[in-house]
Amino acid sequence: MQKMSYFCPLLFVCVDVCVVHAIRLTQLSPLLHPHPFITLWGGGLLRAWLLLILIFNYPGSPPWMSSFKGLQTLAVLCFHYPAYISLLWALGQPALEELWGWHSWQRLLQSYGVTVVAWLYWSQYVSSLFKRKTSGGSKENTGASLKRLMGYMLPFSRRFVVVIAFVVLSSYGEMAFPQYTGRISEWITNEEESGAFTNAIITMTLLTIASAVLEFLCDLTYNVTMSRVHTAVQGLVFQAVIKQDIAFFDSIPTGDMVSRVTTDTNKTSESLSEELSLLMWYMARLSFLFIFMVKQSWKISLLTCMGLPIVWVIPKLTGYFHQVIAVKVQDSLAKANQVATETFSCIKTVRSFANEDGETERYRQKLDDTYALNKREAAAYAASTWANSMSSLALKVCILYYGGTLVTSGTVSSGDLVSFVLYELQFASAIEAVMRYYPEVKKAIGASEKIFEYMDRKPEIPPDGTLAPENLMGHIQFKNVTFTYTGRNEKDNPVLKDVSLEIKPGQITALVGLNASGKTTCVKLLERFYQPQKGQILLDGKPLNSYKDEYLRTKISVVSQDCVLFARSVRENIKYGCESMSDDEMHRAARLASAHTFITTDLSDGYETDVGQSGAQVSGGQKQRIAIARALIRRPKILVLDNATSDLDAETEYQVQQALLNDTNHCSVLLISHKGVEKANHIVVLNEGMVHEEGSHDELLRKGGLYADLVRKQNQAFHGKQDDKRDAH
Repeated sequence: MQKMSYFCPLLFVCVDVCVVHAIRLTQLSPLLHPHPFITLWGGGLLRAWLLLILIFNYPGSPPWMSSFKGLQTLAVLCFHYPAYISLLWALGQPALEELWGWHSWQRLLQSYGVTVVAWLYWSQYVSSLFKRKTSGGSKENTGASLKRLMGYMLPFSRRFVVVIAFVVLSSYGEMAFPQYTGRISEWITNEEESGAFTNAIITMTLLTIASAVLEFLCDLTYNVTMSRVHTAVQGLVFQAVIKQDIAFFDSIPTGDMVSRVTTDTNKTSESLSEELSLLMWYMARLSFLFIFMVKQSWKISLLTCMGLPIVWVIPKLTGYFHQVIAVKVQDSLAKANQVATETFSCIKTVRSFANEDGETERYRQKLDDTYALNKREAAAYAASTWANSMSSLALKVCILYYGGTLVTSGTVSSGDLVSFVLYELQFASAIEAVMRYYPEVKKAIGASEKIFEYMDRKPEIPPDGTLAPENLMGHIQFKNVTFTYTGRNEKDNPVLKDVSLEIKPGQITALVGLNASGKTTCVKLLERFYQPQKGQILLDGKPLNSYKDEYLRTKISVVSQDCVLFARSVRENIKYGCESMSDDEMHRAARLASAHTFITTDLSDGYETDVGQSGAQVSGGQKQRIAIARALIRRPKILVLDNATSDLDAETEYQVQQALLNDTNHCSVLLISHKGVEKANHIVVLNEGMVHEEGSHDELLRKGGLYADLVRKQNQAFHGKQDDKRDAH
């Protein structure tokens, strides 16, 4: 079957040659001799008809011949000469030689060459162009992203106009060297106008220097402007991310967010700064080169435009074989590595059977296979490089040969041919550069889509409220609140289940319970990080969502066990979010948190000491006291302490609690802790997301319920530690 597939095209060529030879003899007959155009088009139709019969009736005909591409190739073979000769006749050009000689052996070989070239053009360029048009989704996305990027560049439109002007002028100046080189060659040949030679050298030098200066100014202006655009976009992305809902931060890893804000924007900016700049410059240069090439000779320009795509196809065809062999080399190396890995991992077994030589020989065989493939890969690479060089050389020879015939006929001067050759060398490299940088720019624009995903995302939070009363009592009520974290599939087992509790103004309310009972979730709902699925939270009798978000942040302060400090000074951490506060207010808050003494005595620079990344330069207890001071400096109406003193020693914890108790008569305090809740005015015990019991410390002890059990276990643990200490002494 494979032999028949090779034999079939050869059979078609033989049939076609016989048909053309028969038409040639028929044209000399008295009947058709006066009507050469009838013979021309009739011969084309006869060739097409006979070849179609062979394609659809011959059993060994390859499938591609009956496909659209095959039929299209057949049409080119049979009708390109009739169409070409008819066009010459219609334009009034001499066509007598072609009309009577189209069926000669020379013309027939040319027709086969034209057919092959047409097939290459269609399969490699035209068909891919249609595919791009059909896949319009990604193109629309790229276009939308480009339009958005252009929107950010719009404020700097004047600068970009200057950049484009510099690009045009610089590219135009680049044309001076080939142009004057051609003129100089003519003046040297004519041995006339000796002064013109010197003037040309001076003019060429000045234009080249001016072009280099303009290119420098263009790059400087463009890169500075793109840096400003990058800074603006990166700031907007950061702003969009930081305003997202807390559930967004829970669902996406921090590394991904940072990568999107920094890495993706940097990659897009670098690509647009470098690749887009080079693409603009080469596009302008390409335009001027083509204009000057056409100016020198439109005929040689047409030959160049027809020859370059063929030259580009050859590396694809030869590179395919190189790529196939390279894949085999990688597979062979993988097999050799597998032998080495297996041998080393089972070395004890290999040693116990004394098969070191056997494994060495096995590994050597794999390396020999790889070496054989490496030789084939080297030969394929050499052949690919040779084919590339020969194709480029063939195009240059064709240009020189055709240009020489035009010079001989007086159509083109020798200086124009020299200039054209220099332009063509730059033209080919400019096209290759455009083809190399355009996908990179397109890729960068596509990468910006990820950035715009964050910028376009709407936070899933309710609209901001309108209430911001001057006087806030701080009366909090949870009414039948049910809540489930999204994405956890816990609809049947919510974190909070129909929770109702009250935090009265000026009192300390404690939340107590086992781990995962919902204590911290209550705090997150109070901070409005999440919204309850059922029930509502009231603040001074009004729904919590009806208050302005910024207003609530100033009235509610939270200190958690895992308190966070920023890599800044102690002063900046305490005044975080309220930089306008005076130093006296800062010192007052630090004293209440029992932090002022260690800040001024233990820290090297006092309040100006840098606490390090995440507060790494201070101890856990110091970090908590600074965080408590940061909460107290606002003079909040609602203070939430979520295990805020867990890292403090007993004496310091007592001092902080006493200070807070003395200073919190003006605000509501929600205390979440496993210890030190005895002085709370009201204690709410949570268990499995529900309010299990509530009351004062003494009332709950008398009930003998869960709270009493927790207190008893805590006392046992405390006495156990004391006994261990005594035993140690």
